Amino acid sequence: MIEAVQLTKVFDNTPALTDVSFSVEKGEILGFLGPNGAGKTTTMRILTGFIPPTSGTARVAGFDVLKHSMEVRKRIGYMPENPPIYLDMTVNSFLRFIARLKRVPKLKEKQRIDTVIQKCGLEQVNRRLIGHLSRGFRQRVGLAQALIQDPEVLILDEPTIGLDPAQIIEIRQLIRGLAGDHTVILSSHILPEVEQTCGRVVIINKGKIIAVDTPEKLSASLRGSNIYNIVVRLPSDELKGRIETLPGVRNVRHEQNGVFIVEGDKETDIREELAELIVAQKAGLLELRSVPFTLEDVFVHLTTAEQPAQTEKVVQ
Repeated sequence: MIEAVQLTKVFDNTPALTDVSFSVEKGEILGFLGPNGAGKTTTMRILTGFIPPTSGTARVAGFDVLKHSMEVRKRIGYMPENPPIYLDMTVNSFLRFIARLKRVPKLKEKQRIDTVIQKCGLEQVNRRLIGHLSRGFRQRVGLAQALIQDPEVLILDEPTIGLDPAQIIEIRQLIRGLAGDHTVILSSHILPEVEQTCGRVVIINKGKIIAVDTPEKLSASLRGSNIYNIVVRLPSDELKGRIETLPGVRNVRHEQNGVFIVEGDKETDIREELAELIVAQKAGLLELRSVPFTLEDVFVHLTTAEQPAQTEKVVQ
């Protein structure tokens, strides 16, 4: 559905993108991650036809973004970080304006407006001036305008910025519900949101793609060891020493309040052995869990790594 091949963009002799290549399958939700200034927004603007690449190609639904720009725009709904909304219009009138701008058939106009208002939770404010709405509701209006023509492709840049936790959950569920019917590229600084919403992620840094894979596979490939969090009722130095003797244990740290942090070999799951040992020692096992290597850990590791060889292996 989306294919970028060696996209390069140079501004005033400064490269913003260098040989960026990736693809997005039909119906997939792809997370697009990177630090500020990494090239995320530049890539999105190229895909939407907002700016041309210096070199390279991009295709959306089979259409080249340069040669068939209007065909691409018909098939894309774009929500930039600061949505282009008119503050002196009501929500309803603004969406009607956007529907006509995007040439939604007259017979389907009311149906599409009603649908996006309901999907984006705008029923209670659809007759209010956009300028009188909170930042969260303005974000919802921005998402609604991106959905108005029922596009094949949605490109969302920070769609939940300014929303409260309950609203974030609602928008996250909405985006997840779009999978299958729509192809979605989602950029966000809220990494747990991406982890829970996206099937795959692209991580870009300094204008170059450094990783493409599922969050789970990225975590597995980069994690050097398994970490376990243990809480016991009766901690002791003897228990710590016993844990250290278990095969596969690399390091044991005794924290306060009966908490032990155990580092084990990456290839071996030793939770069963840990539980049996603690029960045998009658230390009062209260908790034993594996500490996940999160997408945030992956992101920090990749974007702060100085040697390219560390990241080349995780690009799939």
